[in-house]
Amino acid sequence: MPAVERHITVEPLKTQFIEEQPVELVERKGLGHPDSICDGVSEAVSRALSKMYLDEYGRILHHNTDETHVVGGQATPSFGNGKIAHPAYVCLVGRATTEVNGEKLPFRQTSIDAAKAYIKGVCSHLDVEKQLDFDCKIGQGSIDLRGVFEQEGHLANDTSFGCGYAPLSETETLVLETERFLTLKLKKKVRSLGEDVKVMGCRRGDEIKLTVAAAMVGRELKGRDDYISAIREVHDEVEKNAGKYTRRQVSVDVNTGDNYDKGVYYITVTGLSLENGDDGSTGRGNRVNGLITPYRPMSMEATSGKNPVNHVGKIYNLLSKEIASDIVKKAGGNVKEVHVRILSQIGKPVDQPLVAAVNLLVADAANKSDVYRQAREVTDGWLAKAHTVPQLLLTGKLATF
Repeated sequence: MPAVERHITVEPLKTQFIEEQPVELVERKGLGHPDSICDGVSEAVSRALSKMYLDEYGRILHHNTDETHVVGGQATPSFGNGKIAHPAYVCLVGRATTEVNGEKLPFRQTSIDAAKAYIKGVCSHLDVEKQLDFDCKIGQGSIDLRGVFEQEGHLANDTSFGCGYAPLSETETLVLETERFLTLKLKKKVRSLGEDVKVMGCRRGDEIKLTVAAAMVGRELKGRDDYISAIREVHDEVEKNAGKYTRRQVSVDVNTGDNYDKGVYYITVTGLSLENGDDGSTGRGNRVNGLITPYRPMSMEATSGKNPVNHVGKIYNLLSKEIASDIVKKAGGNVKEVHVRILSQIGKPVDQPLVAAVNLLVADAANKSDVYRQAREVTDGWLAKAHTVPQLLLTGKLATF
């Protein structure tokens, strides 16, 4: 087969290196945040439907489940106890292949089962069967998009772009690893720590301020003194953990909305803010690198739940991140920063975008022509294997939030 000519441009990145900019803001919404739960559910449903289609028909059929919504419930938390007065509501919204040759598929039950399994795996203080109500409003997809999907080859189902960058800055790494530390490690030690956490990082020069919001579980706390002690432990552990990722000065604030004198504490029944009116939607949280980064390129696409075969809103964001990361790896210390943006046209091959634009901030001592050539090769290589994205997602080798 003749070589495919792809529209790849490699140009200088005309910006100040992120580590040298005077201010940097970085956010991560934790796994139990309502928006992250929606992202996780959307992606879990997409993967479950993909596996159902593969098992039954040997290929992934058309679907997009990127519109999950959480409507917060009502709760009365208290120290040592607490009650759920009204369950939160999880609504699965999207499009799917609902039947094949007149045979109805169990897409609704498959979707709800996947949503429940995901939330059970993330939220340890929540009774999924009793404290959440589930509804599935997924319906048949539109004829035009199904038609694009079913044509031979992987043809883009939208005119859309994706973007990514590498490497993560020190502040970005710190924010990402702080949330992982809280929800995957520290909660095993601090039993009252819930999964709904948010970490905001603000770097000014060489000083980093981490603001942590951590939902605490009331039934694990005897009272005010217990709560204060737990918050102090969270503060001290986060501050100590930060030393693994930066030598900059780091200060930590936890639950700054508390007012002990007025009896205001961030306590919950389930460790989740969704129990008491905090709503969520797919795509309003972390980008594919797990962060919200206003000082870097970001796409507004809801990546989670989009079909992995030809929805470029998903594929190009994932590819942009992988391309940028691999350019940095291949170039060693010769590249300080990489930005990647890829644009599709609906109905055109996914592996042949309208443009794949790569911008490099190259180290002064580097051979620019060699670095540019390597960047082009990496970009071309990833585009050529865009068809592998579904398998990488289904095997957990790529993440969407």
